[in-house]
Amino acid sequence: MPPDRVNLIAEGLREKSSAKQAIYRATQAAFALLRQVSQELCLELTQKVTADADQSVKIEYQSVNEMEFHIRFSGDLLVFVMHSNIVTFPDDFGPLTTPYVAADFRRRFFGHIMAYNFMADSIRYQRLNDPGYLLGRLLINIDSHYFLEGVEQLELPDHDMSGSVISAESLRLFVESAMIAAVNNDLIAPPLPEIQRISVKQKLENQQVSRGSKVGFSFSHQQQF
Repeated sequence: MPPDRVNLIAEGLREKSSAKQAIYRATQAAFALLRQVSQELCLELTQKVTADADQSVKIEYQSVNEMEFHIRFSGDLLVFVMHSNIVTFPDDFGPLTTPYVAADFRRRFFGHIMAYNFMADSIRYQRLNDPGYLLGRLLINIDSHYFLEGVEQLELPDHDMSGSVISAESLRLFVESAMIAAVNNDLIAPPLPEIQRISVKQKLENQQVSRGSKVGFSFSHQQQF
């Protein structure tokens, strides 16, 4: 007798849909905690910097919407974005090769939060051609365990997620490391021949063609995007 395909489809949808909804809720909770940690860190840094040095230095937290917030500091802008989709990866992707993930198929699926670095003026002046840089991708599973990929300045865990649990401490380390990476990546001015000519379009769009650009970031050799 042929299998009841409708029941098979319904069962598969129930299992995966239920798992993905649970992962989405875990990702939402992690993002809410990341917001809280970021606000507390911005306040702490502002108090420290204004007390110890220049009171004109500002570290600002800005909520954009339920899926995005920014941290602005020292000419840099960190953009944290929570994606609405739940994703998985090829079988040879780091954590998927571990016994922890193999023990439960639902651990193959992840919510993800991305951290980008832009020059703050790129957003302020709407310089649409300015590049941004991906600093890190935080993957969260159904158990609220995480896997972090990114630039070498981040504190990257090993592939075994079994001991990597989302917490205020781990998320604060993520934000602090991203800020350090951004601060230490200086702007390089373009060579003079590259800015000798500008177009009328660049002028009308208020593009500052003499602006610098980031050097870029080095990624971990073990954990590539």
